[in-house]
Amino acid sequence: MSARRGGPEPAAPTSRRRLARTLTLMGICLALLAAAVVVSVRALRPEPTVTLLANWEGADKQNFEEAVIEPFERRYHIHVDYQGSSAESEVLGADVAAGTPPDIVVLTGPGELAAYQGEKVLKPLDGLVAPNEFSESWATQVDGHLYWFPLKADLKSIVWYPGDMSAQQRRHDASQPGKWCLGMGSGATSGWPGTDWVEDIVLQQNGPEFYERWARGEARIWQSAPMKRAWKTWGRMVDAGGANVLSILKTGYKQASDPITRTPPGCTLEHQGSYIRDEKRWQHVDGRYEPSSRFIPHATARHAWEVSGDLVALLNATPQARKLIRYLASADAQRAWNAKESGFSVAAGAQRAEASAWHRSLSAILLDKQAVHCFDASDAMPPTVRDAFAEAVIDFLAHPEHLDGLLKNLDSLRRAKGLTWLQSVCDRMPASG
Repeated sequence: MSARRGGPEPAAPTSRRRLARTLTLMGICLALLAAAVVVSVRALRPEPTVTLLANWEGADKQNFEEAVIEPFERRYHIHVDYQGSSAESEVLGADVAAGTPPDIVVLTGPGELAAYQGEKVLKPLDGLVAPNEFSESWATQVDGHLYWFPLKADLKSIVWYPGDMSAQQRRHDASQPGKWCLGMGSGATSGWPGTDWVEDIVLQQNGPEFYERWARGEARIWQSAPMKRAWKTWGRMVDAGGANVLSILKTGYKQASDPITRTPPGCTLEHQGSYIRDEKRWQHVDGRYEPSSRFIPHATARHAWEVSGDLVALLNATPQARKLIRYLASADAQRAWNAKESGFSVAAGAQRAEASAWHRSLSAILLDKQAVHCFDASDAMPPTVRDAFAEAVIDFLAHPEHLDGLLKNLDSLRRAKGLTWLQSVCDRMPASG
């Protein structure tokens, strides 16, 4: 038998298996130890948090979280504590009174935000949002500072109709009150669809200068002849005091267009903002739009549009809140949110090339520098006047003979002490020539 070469004897197969198992167990233990250390460090140093209050609930809340919040959290490792409430104004008021306001809020009313700015609740956005990123109607400066900007924009001076409806039929139906899809219901904020009507008629009949004087709270406007004419025009268009008033008052604004899908259609025209096109009824009938000025009697304004938006404001200027403000004002965030909601942005560079033809045309109007855009007047008014205005249109629909008393009451509310009025709600008028 020949001798074996020098060196240690090779390990038996069983020994090799035991060694491999031991090494594997040691690796698992080290991995668990490392994970425990990470968890302990995170527990000692929690992820920074920013609180945000808005009115999006249900599917809207989910869309906002997926399109906007989650990408922000992944990018900056900052947690966003989102709270959605249909009673947002009441929630915000209670939080502010308790001294525990959210870091950031998204509201539809610059008038409400101006009131909070007057109470020194809002923080200026200097250095966070570029001064010329948004035009004056969207981001009105107060005391030389910017306090809010739009996350989403909508156009309101439009009338929707089914895609197969001729121009002749549209003109005929516009003179028939029963052909207007109309609903005043909206929970605690019922009546605002009526304020949109009155505001738009005021704008189209009297122009941006008169409209802005009214929205700024100037004297002798509510009871003026042009204002009375606007209310009476709306009353005739929808038959205020007529047989269908109770149904109009009970119908929610989102259900107002239900009859357009019936055979034959129960209503064919709807004076409503650009957001209504995403409702299934208007999708079903291939909804198209025309400027409302073509339907409003005695309209003389040209290229004047009522607009609205969801406005972002800062209440606690923490580092993480400031970072979220910058992000929400960015073209990327605005494009992502408006793509998810089929909405509109008026931020530079935030437009969507893949949008439909009707969406692109509405977007072009919102961005048209030769047009005049005036923010929703009731949203720009102090909350007490805004709410009284909404109640007044409901009363007027039921009892048009009450008009003089309603306007007198609104004028007296305008004179109440302690109200904060915006000094501008419209873009600067285009230069002549």
